[in-house]
Amino acid sequence: MWRVARRPKWIAALLLALGVASTFGLLGQWQLDRSIEQGTIIERNTETVVPLESVATPQSVITSEASGRMVSVECRFVEGDDVVLDNRRTLQGVGQWLVRHCMTEQGNSLAVAVGFAPSGVRANTLPATTGEIVGRYVPTESPQQSDFVAGEISAVAVPELLNLWADPGPVYGGYLVLSEAPEGLSTIGTEAPPTESQLNWLNLFYALQWVIFGLFALYLWWRLVRDEWEREAENASSPAP
Repeated sequence: MWRVARRPKWIAALLLALGVASTFGLLGQWQLDRSIEQGTIIERNTETVVPLESVATPQSVITSEASGRMVSVECRFVEGDDVVLDNRRTLQGVGQWLVRHCMTEQGNSLAVAVGFAPSGVRANTLPATTGEIVGRYVPTESPQQSDFVAGEISAVAVPELLNLWADPGPVYGGYLVLSEAPEGLSTIGTEAPPTESQLNWLNLFYALQWVIFGLFALYLWWRLVRDEWEREAENASSPAP
């Protein structure tokens, strides 16, 4: 078969097929670039403070609309339910977080990361105050990050905190990072969620279509060469009349 493919006419046909495939490949690249350029930018106003109950409900998974938003909530810190997290990596470095149990007027529980310190954070030393708090609402973390063998808790995992609080009741699926830490602790730095973009799927489909056309041009050359080789082989094996 490859002896047939090396004939001048099939070499010329191969060069033509490669040229066609290259043209289709460039057209596919152009469509791909257009898909990216014409992509829809999904912008969310996450920095305007809104009430927590307007974007989230207890006993439900945190939504993309609520994730990373600055929210406010009226609640009371529950005495005796503080938890200290170790080995927390933040924008300020590695240290300890203080996480408190906040109870809303409706009896719903919310985990609040109130502050950070390199070391020496002590639980249940802050007063059980009531009032409005403001912070960034973020998804819960996995309890698997904690080292239970060493008795070390390092994740803000809502399911884990439920087992540590005395009377949690209905609980929010995410937790709040306080925008201003109380005296004696440093504010935990947070960042606004990155802007998301959505590709133009129609142009992406066209790009894939041009790639398929290019591959088909090469396949067509291979199929024609093989057909001629099979025909010649069949003629050579046929008995003479």
